[in-house]
Amino acid sequence: MAPSHPTSPTGPDGTPALVDFAVDLTAQETLRQAHVLDALGPAWDPIEVLRGEEAAYDLLYSGLDADQQRLYDDLVAAGVLPRRGGGRAAA
Repeated sequence: MAPSHPTSPTGPDGTPALVDFAVDLTAQETLRQAHVLDALGPAWDPIEVLRGEEAAYDLLYSGLDADQQRLYDDLVAAGVLPRRGGGRAAA
């Protein structure tokens, strides 16, 4: 049996033509999501996680000295960080 050597489609100028290529990852994404939720377990509470993150940010930006506070205020003014605690980092 002779080996098969398929030729690539070419465009009008003889260059390789683009070939439509699509992959539907819906089934794989659904399976991935199911595995993630299974790993998190039934006790996972996304609202509690968000509260914990907010508390961590409050702690991170608390007790700043004057230079740190100035830098924080500059980052807020530049839109890098959100304003927290009524205008002061230590809320």
